[in-house]
Amino acid sequence: MENRTYNDHVLLLEGLKVPQQSTYPAFTLLLITYIFIMVANIGLIVLISMERSLHQPMYILFCNLPLNDIVGATVMIPRLLWDILTTAPERYITYIECVIQAFCAHLFATTSHTILMIMAFDRYVAICNPLRYATIMTNKMVIRLSMSAWGVAIVLVGILLGLTIRLSRCRSNIFNPYCDNASLFKLSCESVLINNIYGFTFTVVLFVSSIGSISLTYLKIAIVCLSSKNSSLNSKALTTCSTHLLVYLIVIGFGVTIIILHRFPKYAELGQMCSVLFPVIPTCLNPIIYGLQTKEIKQRIFRVSKNMLSVTSVTTV
Repeated sequence: MENRTYNDHVLLLEGLKVPQQSTYPAFTLLLITYIFIMVANIGLIVLISMERSLHQPMYILFCNLPLNDIVGATVMIPRLLWDILTTAPERYITYIECVIQAFCAHLFATTSHTILMIMAFDRYVAICNPLRYATIMTNKMVIRLSMSAWGVAIVLVGILLGLTIRLSRCRSNIFNPYCDNASLFKLSCESVLINNIYGFTFTVVLFVSSIGSISLTYLKIAIVCLSSKNSSLNSKALTTCSTHLLVYLIVIGFGVTIIILHRFPKYAELGQMCSVLFPVIPTCLNPIIYGLQTKEIKQRIFRVSKNMLSVTSVTTV
């Protein structure tokens, strides 16, 4: 079996551990969650695209977030659903599929930070330099910020996986719910020192840049709000910034928890559970938080829902 698996470039994936009696409830819950993630995030993108009043830099930059959530959820959740209904000895995945899944999983995690960083910059300009906002946040600037958020993540993750796929393989078991970089380089019997050094540096740089830039941004925003006597400005700043900060705290909370638990083997199962929840909970909460907290989006959602109900009632009559 080992020789056949290796020669065919097929790996055995541990998958999501679910007790047999909980198989169908877990599958149903995860399927409903995935459908909600797709409908909510696609719905937000379509709403912002169709509503001309929402064609503002803040909302255009925000579209990157649901797009990233769609990618992250689609890459991981369908595979988890398949594994729930498949017995452990039959959870095979090709090496190419595993690399693609690992790349997209790390891209999703990295881009979650870079997108929130450019959104924080937008809030900083809007609150600290309101008179220059229109001249700074032009369409060209919005495109540059969006491309940089995705481009930086693609390059960093590309190097991360590139260092891994250069290694030869002597094993064929992935001891995780889904493929990631660490699982892939553990398939090799070669030295992975370079992989560990780059992975550690990559993580430190990402987290320090993310936490540092957003902390500095909110510090400057807080100083402006405290020194300003404009209650309207302070109220708008509180609403938009609290939404952004809440989403960021969820992302950073999951990221830090997964990294810490990864360092303690005795908490391996808890770490795996957190890694499974990461593409599920934030992608569920993000559209809810932004949809309900952002006044303009909430108003458009209610208006669209009201129009749909009116059309339905007329059709029924």
